[in-house]
Amino acid sequence: MNNLAGKTALITGASKRLGRATALTLAENGINTIIHYNKSEHDAAETVKLSLEKNVISAKIQYNLKDISGIKNLLTEAKNVTGKLDFLINSASIYPVDSLNSLSDFNLNNTININTLAPFVLAREFNNICERGSIINFLDARMTDFEPNHISYQLSKQMLLNLTKMMSLEFAPSIRVNAVAPGIIIPDNISDEESLLRLKEGNPLKRIGTPVEISSTVLFLLQNEFITGQVIYVDGGRNLRGNVYGY
Repeated sequence: MNNLAGKTALITGASKRLGRATALTLAENGINTIIHYNKSEHDAAETVKLSLEKNVISAKIQYNLKDISGIKNLLTEAKNVTGKLDFLINSASIYPVDSLNSLSDFNLNNTININTLAPFVLAREFNNICERGSIINFLDARMTDFEPNHISYQLSKQMLLNLTKMMSLEFAPSIRVNAVAPGIIIPDNISDEESLLRLKEGNPLKRIGTPVEISSTVLFLLQNEFITGQVIYVDGGRNLRGNVYGY
């Protein structure tokens, strides 16, 4: 495993949840963190503060990923913080509710723009401006299921899965591209025991994952330089159940 101290990572959607957990795990391992956010400026500032406490360089950058045309500027601004960019972590995404019957052109285009096209354009520009590095895309352990109430989200993650494999071949040997597919992680908005029990029953390990279990997987993929084009499911084995409804 290589020493990552002193390297710099741009983490999209890093103001909250898995993005923040990833940024803090990287900072704990000496990696400078560029915290991307859209609207959550207060939370982004808190992530920067917590990163700085780990004795690394950290800064926040606001950008709306809907604006695909200006994404190059986001990479340039991030690189200017430390003069280099070694890692790109595409964790930002949206999770709209829509079915096959309710799916609109707007919802589909908007979700694909943020969840698929933005990570792809960021990755392509990263490949153009960085001599070496690693890209990690956040997918979803249930992306190959049929989840009838999140159609645009599932389509966007399925597309990003295929792009991950394509980019790992196209960008090699200087840039590695991998993905992490989280399962059910301790939720922000569920507190009753009945709901938690239902979630636990969805995977063979019978428990819910933690943000650190996701971020430590990201760290492993950054450290191991002989892995590319892979997806690691961090879901308690949930993906082994096949294409089923629910959790």
